[in-house]
Amino acid sequence: MEMKKRINLELRNQAPEEVTELVLDNCRSSNGEIEGLNDSFKELEFLSMANVQLTSLAKLPTLSKLRKLELSDNIISGGLEVLAERCPNLTYLNLSGNKIKDLGTVEALQNLKNLKSLDLFSCEITNLEDYRDSIFDLLQQITYLDGFDQEDNEAPDSEDEDDEGDEDDNDEDEDEAGPPGEYEEEDDEDDGGSDLGEGEEEEEEVGLSYLMKEEIQVKLADSSKRKKGRETAYGRLR
Repeated sequence: MEMKKRINLELRNQAPEEVTELVLDNCRSSNGEIEGLNDSFKELEFLSMANVQLTSLAKLPTLSKLRKLELSDNIISGGLEVLAERCPNLTYLNLSGNKIKDLGTVEALQNLKNLKSLDLFSCEITNLEDYRDSIFDLLQQITYLDGFDQEDNEAPDSEDEDDEGDEDDNDEDEDEAGPPGEYEEEDDEDDGGSDLGEGEEEEEEVGLSYLMKEEIQVKLADSSKRKKGRETAYGRLR
């Protein structure tokens, strides 16, 4: 699918100025340049154009709010100075799998003052001697290169950070709710009250049954007496 058509599809009836994330991976770029993307995407914060056969970033529009840019598996070999001019607030840039060969090409990223994570994995530049030390010396603003910092500590995954934040929120909710022991005691009291209620009901039922039986016995006794009286009177008449 052509890049222009893919952009229209990804908009999903939204206006360009309402879109904050745009994924155009695996579509086709004519002549190796960006098409259909313009300055009206002013709210865009995440843009992914992986494997779209890009050779140039010359037609990248001004995206002042863009923070994450995925450009992996393309054919980009230079022209990275455009990024600092048009996407000055980038914090994450993935250029893995491109045709970047030397430090001079990467030097253009020095003007991306907010850049924290850079990925050059599978680029020819990674074959240079002291590659990692050279990049960290050249781009002193970055913290992570190819997913690791200078001490080989892996970069945290953004989803893991979100999960940790959710766990912290849950802990706070539990603290605000109060100690669980208080509620357990209240529950116990409620249970005790319900048991007493059941006991009282049982006593009432027993009392009613006893009274009913007693009443039946009295009625039977009266009936028996009346029967005997009739039999005695009948005998006398005879």
